[in-house]
Amino acid sequence: MIKPKKSLGQNFLIDKNIIKKITGLIDIKDKTILEVGPGTGNLTSALLKKRPKKFFVVEKDNKLASLLKNDFQNNIILINNDVLKINECLISKDKLIVFGNLPYNISTEILCKWILGIQDNNFWFSDLILMFQKEVADRIISKFNTSKYGRLSILANWKLNIKKIIDIKPGSFSPKPKVDSTLLLFSPKKNFLQFNNPKNLEKITRVFFNQRRKMIKKPYNQIFSGNLAISEKLKINLNLRPQNLNFETYYKLTKEYEKLRS
Repeated sequence: MIKPKKSLGQNFLIDKNIIKKITGLIDIKDKTILEVGPGTGNLTSALLKKRPKKFFVVEKDNKLASLLKNDFQNNIILINNDVLKINECLISKDKLIVFGNLPYNISTEILCKWILGIQDNNFWFSDLILMFQKEVADRIISKFNTSKYGRLSILANWKLNIKKIIDIKPGSFSPKPKVDSTLLLFSPKKNFLQFNNPKNLEKITRVFFNQRRKMIKKPYNQIFSGNLAISEKLKINLNLRPQNLNFETYYKLTKEYEKLRS
């Protein structure tokens, strides 16, 4: 019996109804699949029954990797590595449909890596079906003028359409986590503002949300050296707070920042 490792944030999905819900979201027959953190393979087994063309799994835990290789043999292509260290673009020439019960301790890091790693419109995936801690999912899908709105929602909504599927109780996992979980479905946007360097969006949002309860006048002046022409062009009231600016305003601010630096 495999004992879950707290250090890897392992909570294995065991609820057959939730597994059925996940496998029914998208038609994966003859498609190429990537599963991140398959654990003991409960979801893996259900997905294989949908007859994908190829099935890649990424599992960092050596014991679990051996178990998966033994249980599924030639039905999966096992990548025994840390998902944060692999280049997903090199996995397959096909666009991947990604399933992941992500380790909660690195879930945001994984999502940010994937978003920032997309070059232009070259998405290596067609869909992401991912499980997050509910509190993190709430931040990802939050809208402006709400308390949870911030850097994560601005980054996630830049290149991706996001749909909440279902909240999931701790009893659906073994061991039971102390928090609820949420399943989200992500798909690529066809149109979004292109940046010279996506890390500039990270910088803008970091500076603006550093003191989220205060007016944006100070972070704006810090970024644009007091140049009011940009705030006037974008019709930004500098007495507002960071959460009062919508997604598009932050994307436009990043674009203006890059223009000044070019």
